[in-house]
Amino acid sequence: MTTKKQPRVDVKKTYKLFINGAFARSESGRVFEVTAKNGDFIANPALASRKDLRDAVTAARAAQSGWAKATAYNRGQILYRIAEMLEGRAEQFESEIALTSQITAAKAKAQVTDAIDRWVWYAGWSDKLQAVSGATNPVSGPFFNFSISEPQGVIAIASDVSFIDFIDAIAAAVVSGNTTLVLVPGSLAVPAMTFAEVLATSDLPAGVINILTGSLDELAPWAASHMDIDGFDISGVNKKKHGELKVAGAENLKRIHAFSTGQSPSRILAFMESKTVWHSVGV
Repeated sequence: MTTKKQPRVDVKKTYKLFINGAFARSESGRVFEVTAKNGDFIANPALASRKDLRDAVTAARAAQSGWAKATAYNRGQILYRIAEMLEGRAEQFESEIALTSQITAAKAKAQVTDAIDRWVWYAGWSDKLQAVSGATNPVSGPFFNFSISEPQGVIAIASDVSFIDFIDAIAAAVVSGNTTLVLVPGSLAVPAMTFAEVLATSDLPAGVINILTGSLDELAPWAASHMDIDGFDISGVNKKKHGELKVAGAENLKRIHAFSTGQSPSRILAFMESKTVWHSVGV
């Protein structure tokens, strides 16, 4: 007796958050719906809570000193490895971006190609930042005076819904030695969590990049007021709300920036600080 083969049930992907190198469910249990351009259901990504944001900050702070102490060459190699892995999964990213955003397949392919090239470009800056931003300062006296650029620390990023803007913001922050928590809105959650899978299987230390999907209206004010976040890229937030975020971040002198252009050394330098060192001649 033969039995009729039952129709196969697709294995649906469970979308979680990416915190400290692991995929965690939101402690709130909340989700939001992402649909295709035609309205068809795609996924229920996690809707991150304030507790999730605090966990991401803790992970980023714990990873920051180790990442900053890594050699510039090592950071560049790790970023280049991420570009290699993006290249290997390019078709998946193209299909997800085309499916979830209001752009054509050709434009989605161009975005992914640009994203790969951007990672390589930022990786190349890792060992050149000191040459561009450091200086030997003229002084009157038997001293040497040097200015050395250092990462600020933990940087929050409120991403735009564009995948290439998402990539620009992250790469610019981490190449110098900062660690990040990235706030991802809307349909970008789908390719963003696929990107988290790339990070999880790369050489990137846990906690350097943490990704929270959800509502920028909820998450951005919490990030702005958090006392253990040193900088905040608010490029993805509505300009009408920039003022209140800057006020919320003023208490701990948080560096808050919004960028109109993506690929630029100035975007890297915006989240670096200059340390000046005096040294006696001959000592």
